[in-house]
Amino acid sequence: MNGGGLPVAAIVGRPNVGKSTLFNALTRTRDALVADLPGVTRDRIYGRAVVQDRPLLLIDTGGLEAALDEVGSGRERQTRLAVDEADLVVLMTDARAGIVPADHDIAAWLRTLGKPIIHAINKSDGLDPDVVMGENLALGLDPFCLISASHRRGLEALGQALSERLPEAVKAAPGAGDDAIHLALIGRPNTGKSTLLNRLLGEDRALATPVAGTTRDPIHAEITRDGQRLHLVDTAGIRRRRGSHEGLERFSTIKALQAMEQAQVVVLMLDATEGVTEQDARLAGHAMEAGRALILVLNKWDGLEHNQRRSLLVDVGERLQFARHAPVVTLSALHGSGLGQLHSAVVHVHRCARAELATPALTRTLRSAVEAHPPPGGKNGAPKLRYAHAGGQLPTRIVVHGSRTRQLPDQYRRYLVNRFREAFDLTGVAIQLVFRDGENPYAGRRNVLTPRQIQKRKRLRRFTGRQKR
Repeated sequence: MNGGGLPVAAIVGRPNVGKSTLFNALTRTRDALVADLPGVTRDRIYGRAVVQDRPLLLIDTGGLEAALDEVGSGRERQTRLAVDEADLVVLMTDARAGIVPADHDIAAWLRTLGKPIIHAINKSDGLDPDVVMGENLALGLDPFCLISASHRRGLEALGQALSERLPEAVKAAPGAGDDAIHLALIGRPNTGKSTLLNRLLGEDRALATPVAGTTRDPIHAEITRDGQRLHLVDTAGIRRRRGSHEGLERFSTIKALQAMEQAQVVVLMLDATEGVTEQDARLAGHAMEAGRALILVLNKWDGLEHNQRRSLLVDVGERLQFARHAPVVTLSALHGSGLGQLHSAVVHVHRCARAELATPALTRTLRSAVEAHPPPGGKNGAPKLRYAHAGGQLPTRIVVHGSRTRQLPDQYRRYLVNRFREAFDLTGVAIQLVFRDGENPYAGRRNVLTPRQIQKRKRLRRFTGRQKR
């Protein structure tokens, strides 16, 4: 495995075979741009997916073909770097176009790398499976799966193949027995992560310069502050621009995402002088998907005027509305102001993430929420929510039992999350609701009356008959 943490899978193939569509289907996002034109994806795109209850990091690539221009050459270079990072490769081909010479070239190159390969045959819906498999056997890759990424067909079989061939995660999130808080510093390049690490340590442990991308590998350090041990990981800045993953930086993004998976608390550093960017929002989403407690840090706060500060806080609330549960800390890593506030926030969100949620209290909160705002009814009746209990930590899982829970709209699910968050002060904590429908114990059974019930029913019928006369 490269770098530890979650296993990594790369999706490769010729342009326009559906790699980005598969990426979006597996990650359940729209992060990858999809269009019916070859060469839309040029850079590597990272996402978190779960297959067969196993989390992994997925890389979407721009495709391999003859480099006709400078852009094409860069796209192929990005794809080859993605394969270097991956533990497993998914080679996609187009069932409707059939196998072409480029597919043979890609398969031959992948075999030389010695990595597990899964052959995903896309756009196979509506075609004779025997004919499709016969044509694709020419590549000599096993296993192979017939899929339709756009219609989500065959993804279960592909997920099973992925799960069987992925290496085990090197290290899971730290357990409750470790008294240190495991903290990951993430953010775009040059937001001040290394400066903050040095300020917390009181020494120049990490190289900090105004040049973006100085940090290449995650830097681990431990400190004790106010009696609390903190295990810090300073990660490389995660970029979005094309051409930023060359040379030594090619592993930076994947290692930063893996460090996030191994942390308990994620500190997302934002450059207050630049405002909130699309990449900041993307990184906050990664932390929430990983189920980690999240803190938003606005660094270089001392360089802003009063009106700029107020405008930035409004911008954070609007652009990162999905992460409104995360506390916002303003500081200057260079001058050391705001460090006490950051430490308090770290300890608080860690305590919230480790809180033991009792079943009676969760059930009372659930019933109070339902009484205040009942779930909307569907064609088969309104959902019934009966009780709730804790289901795990990091992320905080709350299992809700009831009936017809599949009919609950997303808006109502968010309402329940907010009620639980308010009731238990789950600041900065990612909450996942798991709904389970209880089975009817009398389903499929006939109502068999006892002899006494039969006699009582006969007497009732005779009595009602006399009344009618």
